[in-house]
Amino acid sequence: MDFTALCNQIFNQSILDYHRENDVDTPVQNPYPLKSIEYYLYLKNWIDTVQWHLEDIIRDPNINPVEALAIKRRIDKSNQDRTDLVELIDSYFLDKYKDVQAQPGATINTESPAWAVDRLSILALKIYHMRQEVERTDCDAEHKARCEAKLRVLLEQQVDLSTAIDQLMADIEAGRKYMKVYKQMKMYNDPALNPVLYGKK
Repeated sequence: MDFTALCNQIFNQSILDYHRENDVDTPVQNPYPLKSIEYYLYLKNWIDTVQWHLEDIIRDPNINPVEALAIKRRIDKSNQDRTDLVELIDSYFLDKYKDVQAQPGATINTESPAWAVDRLSILALKIYHMRQEVERTDCDAEHKARCEAKLRVLLEQQVDLSTAIDQLMADIEAGRKYMKVYKQMKMYNDPALNPVLYGKK
């Protein structure tokens, strides 16, 4: 099985598991062995799925401002968790390919494998929710047609992105490309780097 076939299978499983309750407070029940790549992929998509719905909730024009602020803080934490997990997945790949010797003329990719997988996870969510729009029975034919067209594009994008990721993995494994990962040095969450935070000390 290609790596992205595994990714897409696990992402779909996570999305379906979440929507059994369809509640942002549902605790994750990861079915995979701890620290396995499957475990990381499932957790990655679960975080994305919960955040997707938090982003929906916070856009309610009638939301209580206090509740909105609490959700905004929760989204900020989710973003940090997501970034940390992407870096963990990249660490998995770095370890997996640590003995591969780069060929002369090997090149670096514009993004690391895990950040490409991050996009694939979000794409799985877009496909799931666009398909829901296509299947709605309370909307007009024009809405359904627009959503069907968008769904076709998303499915094509999923094939293209999956192909590109699998090719990247093959290139890294063969030494045609090499990995170089930069940690995300986010400043706004760091009390030592955000002037609003350190200015209050």
